[in-house]
Amino acid sequence: MIDRIKLYFRSPKGQQHVARAKTMARDPRNQQRLRQLMDRLRSRRTH
Repeated sequence: MIDRIKLYFRSPKGQQHVARAKTMARDPRNQQRLRQLMDRLRSRRTH
C-alpha cells in the first residue's frame, strides 16, 4: 500500500496534487480553517 502511494506521488499527476496542496497551505484562510478544525477535533477528545 505504501509503495503505491509513493509511486503516485512520484507520478506527474501526484506532483500536480502536491503542488496544489502546497499552494493551498500557504493561503491564510486555509490555515485558519485548519486551525479551527484541529481545535474542534482536540476538544472532542475525552481522554
